[in-house]
Amino acid sequence: MISDKLNSNSKNTSTNRLEARDIDVTFGATTALAKANFSVKSGEIHALLGENGAGKSTLMKVLAGSLIPDRGEMFLDGAPYQPHTPLDGRLAGVAMIYQELSMAPHLTVAENICLGLEPIRSLLLDRHEMEKRSRSALDKLGHGNMDLHRPADELSISEQQLVEIARSIALGCKVLILDEPTSSLTRSDVDKLFALLNRLKSQDYAIIYISHFIEEVREVADRFTVLRDGCVAVSGDPKTVSTDEIVSLMLGSKTAAAYPRSDRNIGNTILTVSNLASASKVESASFTLRRGEVLGIAGLVGSGRTELVRAIFGLDAVLKGEIKIGSYSGQATPHTRWNQSIGYLSENRKDEGVAVSMDIASNLILPSAKSLTNRGLLLPAAVDAAMKTWIEKLNVKCSGPRAKMLSLSGGNQQKVALARLLFRDVDVLILDEPTRGIDVKTKNQIYALIDNLAKEGKAIIMISSYLPELLGVCDRIAVMNRGKLGESRPTSNLTEQQLMVETVSAN
Repeated sequence: MISDKLNSNSKNTSTNRLEARDIDVTFGATTALAKANFSVKSGEIHALLGENGAGKSTLMKVLAGSLIPDRGEMFLDGAPYQPHTPLDGRLAGVAMIYQELSMAPHLTVAENICLGLEPIRSLLLDRHEMEKRSRSALDKLGHGNMDLHRPADELSISEQQLVEIARSIALGCKVLILDEPTSSLTRSDVDKLFALLNRLKSQDYAIIYISHFIEEVREVADRFTVLRDGCVAVSGDPKTVSTDEIVSLMLGSKTAAAYPRSDRNIGNTILTVSNLASASKVESASFTLRRGEVLGIAGLVGSGRTELVRAIFGLDAVLKGEIKIGSYSGQATPHTRWNQSIGYLSENRKDEGVAVSMDIASNLILPSAKSLTNRGLLLPAAVDAAMKTWIEKLNVKCSGPRAKMLSLSGGNQQKVALARLLFRDVDVLILDEPTRGIDVKTKNQIYALIDNLAKEGKAIIMISSYLPELLGVCDRIAVMNRGKLGESRPTSNLTEQQLMVETVSAN
């Protein structure tokens, strides 16, 4: 039994830096948390797991002071802790760093670190003290040589994350809550973050780590807690259980394999790319794509992998080379590519993947509205019928076809973006980071969907920074490195270590 390997949450408060007991939160008739217990110790990295809607965000908002619970009590270093605002929480020593970083891009590193609590002397901003505090915080993180005068909009995602953590350290926080901190990081940046977290751990900081990447949790966390339907299901040592066992604990039952894989009948070549170079980062790329297969493209962020598929889809200019689709050869616009039965799912769901201000139905039909018209007039009944079909097929959790995209979770928004390609019934699907920032259950559904599409004879290009899913889902993988695409090879001949070495090595 999995439960035999795990220990229940400790009731010993002597070593708990932060503890929550019997927390209840309801929103109308919906119970978000029910008698939830959670604790994190000094010098510990405690991972919080659960599918979307399990109650993770609600519990973290309670701990950080963004939400007042209906019932329960909390303790910080053994003393009662009752924050009423996030600022109360930060001043008491608990800070939350969200997945969407809250940087002021026009301000400097030092100004961002002291943002909201700037030191004042004689009614003027004390820049000397600001820089002193910022340098002290960065020193604790092992980055004391960072340029304090550099504007935030010049920083990489990992550097911005470092500044956010430094801001919390400068405020004197003892507990750091990190929400999906690696979702937009490359593996090399993930390694840097883990080194940083272990450094903080050695300084007796308490760290709560929320993630959908279970392999990363097993790598960095000392303890994990699974929330399911607003209740704490189990806590324990992540190194004593397998990834599949943790997934089962999150979903409450035995699940299918982490990466569903059917027998695939690989067919004729449908797409050929030869010696392609684009105006944005792609120097040389050649590959073929056949019906019924999934071709993976690995590589670091900035390697040119996204620019490659954007050039294929007609979003970026091609400087040289050939793109052949069926009998057609040459450049094209995205509109032409749609008509050639190619669909593209952007990695940037927020800005390019979906129109968040529109409803679900409008998002679904964006490239296919003509098929639902009569004499040039759009038929609302036909739109709703089509949308209802895809809501059911992809198990989109929503109130109906006319629900706003903003009301959906990230995973359900991703399903709608995928449904757009499926509704158009394209033959080639280009999927750029299709599982980024979504929960384990939805990931498993998307993996199964990709597998079924390949089984039906669709041809799929899949880009991912997460090497285990490329190895689990794809038939072949090619590595993009500094604008050059390597030769694709069967996944059966590859390991994660091999791919990692190739993504970071110089050409």
